[in-house]
Amino acid sequence: MDEFRALIARRDGDRITTAVETLQDSDLPAGEVTIRVHYSSVNFKDALALTPDGGVVREYPVAPGIDLTGEVVASDSADFTVGDLVLAHGYEIGTGRHGGYAEYTRLPADQVVALGSLTPREGAAIGTAGFTAAMSVEALIGWGITADDGPIVVTGASGGVGSVSVDLLAAAGYRVVASTGKAHAADRLTALGAAEVIERLPSDPHAKPRPLARARWAGAVDCVGGVTLADVLSTLQYGGAVAASGLTGGAALNTTVLPFILRGVGLLGIDSVQMPITPRRELWQKLGGPLKPRHLDEVTQEVDVRDVIEVIDDVRAGRYSGRAVVRVAGGF
Repeated sequence: MDEFRALIARRDGDRITTAVETLQDSDLPAGEVTIRVHYSSVNFKDALALTPDGGVVREYPVAPGIDLTGEVVASDSADFTVGDLVLAHGYEIGTGRHGGYAEYTRLPADQVVALGSLTPREGAAIGTAGFTAAMSVEALIGWGITADDGPIVVTGASGGVGSVSVDLLAAAGYRVVASTGKAHAADRLTALGAAEVIERLPSDPHAKPRPLARARWAGAVDCVGGVTLADVLSTLQYGGAVAASGLTGGAALNTTVLPFILRGVGLLGIDSVQMPITPRRELWQKLGGPLKPRHLDEVTQEVDVRDVIEVIDDVRAGRYSGRAVVRVAGGF
């Protein structure tokens, strides 16, 4: 591999521009494992990488794509050999070093995960969003919430994290209530296992938030943040918990200590970016086995990397539902 193509984002004043460029092997950063990328995906963080002052990219130019799957073509690590099928996500991939929207990438070995029983497309279909969903579900189970305790609400349910969370929770026997602002997504969420589909929470986002409201949920997966997370916290049952990973609704959280000290609820932060490699690999093993989402095809659409900007624009504007798998090998 002497040269290869990549979708490169560059900062031009107050704009981010993108173009397919030809790179050399020397353009890749240091690392023990060189990977020919098969697939990537689209996440909200990829949209932020292409947004001026999005706050996630350390330095431009960069090839976005915060997750990737592919084949090892060179390795200086005893853990991986040429021909191994692998995946990687998080850390600085797609933000501080070239990511999945390139035909090749090079990574430290301690950021790489063997695909195991998953195909490269399945790994990308799960991707960062599906992994975050799995972390959220595991966190609620670890908190001690059982299917007999009551319903679990998933906010932002039509998005990548939300839709996979609905799938995983329903498969585990929970009664799942899917909250979404996209009425057209109701049938798909029901097909994924949602027992009920409701509108965005709170129903009136401009109303003065209540520190404590009627208890409704045994637990929650919140993919939105902002006023939605505040509403969920105020409506958790005694001893409930919310696994929070989103900020599309804003980073501010206007709440009080009352849900925590009067109902003993938990706010469980979910971060897949810096999760250490050992538990990361262990959770991916589960995602290739008992925790594998049942409806990957139903939540996934495929797009060539040369056409990915239109999808990213839809994600940024909140118009996209489900998961977008990005075909990189042959997609330029």
